[in-house]
Amino acid sequence: MSDSDKYPADSGRRRFVKGVVGGAALAGVGTTGAAAINTATSSSGHGGGSTQAYAIENTAGPAPRGMPQIPIEIDSDGFIKGVWPDVQTVTQNGVEVSLALVDDYKGTGVTYSQDWFQYCGVQSYEGLAPDFESDNYFRSDSGKYDWQRDAYSSGDKLNIADFDDYTEWGNDIGQSGLGKPATGTWRSQDVENVIPIQVLRSKRIEEAAKDNEWLAASTDKGVIAWLNKCTHFCCVPGYKQSSDAAKFNAEDGVYCQCHQSVYDPFSIVQTLFTALPRPEE
Repeated sequence: MSDSDKYPADSGRRRFVKGVVGGAALAGVGTTGAAAINTATSSSGHGGGSTQAYAIENTAGPAPRGMPQIPIEIDSDGFIKGVWPDVQTVTQNGVEVSLALVDDYKGTGVTYSQDWFQYCGVQSYEGLAPDFESDNYFRSDSGKYDWQRDAYSSGDKLNIADFDDYTEWGNDIGQSGLGKPATGTWRSQDVENVIPIQVLRSKRIEEAAKDNEWLAASTDKGVIAWLNKCTHFCCVPGYKQSSDAAKFNAEDGVYCQCHQSVYDPFSIVQTLFTALPRPEE
């Protein structure tokens, strides 16, 4: 993995102004502009380039931008899945390539594509190939929380019923009742490179989605999800997983123990960055 892949230089930054929605400080989603612009790449491959995505905001530490949100759906049996865009054939530099892309996600006007996740080497993972066969359900990993280890075996699909106590849940890190988290994988069945994700069900997200077109389309029943790869050096952060987070005022945020980057899962911002291309097949 190259240094430019792991740690893109930051060439500018502008935070969105937050507004209080349903008691939660949530960024002004849909506002024009960008939170960060990062270095370009001249590598060959498919997709990539200048990309605008929605992300949970980076609020402290060396990370250059937030971690990208994964739009979700919940099926009739309560199982939670990440939405994968439809596969299209497009022409890039005179060559036809396949990309997972939707220009107007659920009528929001947002272009949602696999490019959102093409950083930190994830662009080379099998699960990010546009036509990778997957049911797209979020599946439990070994579990970073006691409740999760009790409820699931590795590979089990995450179900909304297991988050019923989300308005009360706590684990003695930070404030209880902010939301109930789980860790897992996405589009990673029977592959070597596993895509890590984090899921959080929160009343704050549920309330904010009532007044926000993007959150209404990309979350459900207060469940939000993101690709859990720190944009600084590609470590895997955690929400309420480390008691050390309090030293950096991150006990109620997503904290990366590697270099103390902090993210706010209740602040969803637009980021502009240069996504890396998938390797040529």
